[in-house]
Amino acid sequence: MAEFLRSTPAQVVIWTAVLAAISVVAVYLVLAFRGLQRDDGKSASDLLTEFRDLHDSGGLSQAEFKKIKSVLGEKLQDELGSGSSDDSG
Repeated sequence: MAEFLRSTPAQVVIWTAVLAAISVVAVYLVLAFRGLQRDDGKSASDLLTEFRDLHDSGGLSQAEFKKIKSVLGEKLQDELGSGSSDDSG
């Protein structure tokens, strides 16, 4: 049996199985890590509302809020555009 395990075809099968197992573990770890890195699911509209409240309470200057509003406005347009053009094209 030990002689068979030292043969080239057996070694190919063994190392292929090891490589496949390592690949599966790597994919699992990457997906788990990406899951941890995701945002909390807030939309651009929700974020804009929170930043507006922060601005109204004095936590953000007018210039800071204007910059945030321009960035989130673009993202909001993207969200609205992607939601309505799913079946176009």
